[in-house]
Amino acid sequence: MYRQAGQVLQRGGRRAFSSSASRKSYDDTIKNLLIHKDTRVLCQGLTGKTGTFHVREALAYGTNMVGGVSPKKAGQTHLGLPIFGSVAEAVKETRPDATVLYVPPPSAADAIIEAIENEIGLIVCITEGIPQADEIRVMNALKSQSKSRLVGPNCPGGKSLSPAPFIHPTYIRTSTRYTCGPLQLSANSLRSTLQLSTLSDARWEFNRDTSTSRAKSSLCVGIGGDPFPGTQHVDVIKVFLDDPNTEGIVIIGEIGGSMEEEAAEYLLKYNKTRKNPKPVVGFIAGRTAPPGRRMGHAGAIIAGGKGAAIDKVRALEAAGAIVTDSPAKLGSEMLKAMKAAGLV
Repeated sequence: MYRQAGQVLQRGGRRAFSSSASRKSYDDTIKNLLIHKDTRVLCQGLTGKTGTFHVREALAYGTNMVGGVSPKKAGQTHLGLPIFGSVAEAVKETRPDATVLYVPPPSAADAIIEAIENEIGLIVCITEGIPQADEIRVMNALKSQSKSRLVGPNCPGGKSLSPAPFIHPTYIRTSTRYTCGPLQLSANSLRSTLQLSTLSDARWEFNRDTSTSRAKSSLCVGIGGDPFPGTQHVDVIKVFLDDPNTEGIVIIGEIGGSMEEEAAEYLLKYNKTRKNPKPVVGFIAGRTAPPGRRMGHAGAIIAGGKGAAIDKVRALEAAGAIVTDSPAKLGSEMLKAMKAAGLV
């Protein structure tokens, strides 16, 4: 069968997803991460306890929530938002730019793929505990199209101070890896930073420290703590290195995997070699973790001689980053680095 505009058809029993001449691969969806105050957000799983709690907080903060999806409650309203029976119906009626998923693990992969099929630009999956086989199925779907970008699974989503928080808004301290940018150093001086983090406490320590340093992050993206994240550190770094308004980068990482080392390699090649490199400050959690022991979630495990904190620290320092021993020092160190670079 053949693809028609705006439709997803099947060929040989497999689902096909949208691609185009101007956006040929999944990499081209990176810019979908740039949420803002007008981003229209759908919620899959809105009527559940978790979805209700977080969407209520998001609405209070100012997120432009446009509706929810809950097949058994289609036609109703919840928190003042219309409930639809399917993502296709919700997309037709509300035209969302993004969707957030509070869907139980057994159904989460199908919910993500449903959002991909309907070409929602940004998909944020909060769900933890999705079977790895399902995550691989999702990754295969993502790599076969060029319209939708996934953040997560097992992530806190993203937040903008424009204002347009995304998921786990403002006060929720349940997170894994993060990414952030612009950094406001004073009332009259707007700067940008990229934050890539691992734990909620680290991220909130950073925010608290930047507050005492007269600095605030304006865009945060939670990478997620699972071994198959839809977006990695290096993806977001690419966005912010190319952003003329971004002048500083904060990376908060953790043990397990090689994402931080890959990010460091990219910074070494494309930031440190610049005439005026953007300041980079980082923190790696889990330095005392025993090798081979899983620390809290699937992605935080040192195995096969890779993923140790010391390796990540050395890689970042080689790329020109200042790596602190505490997330509470990130804001003050960034302020020093930006002053040294003549940006403040």
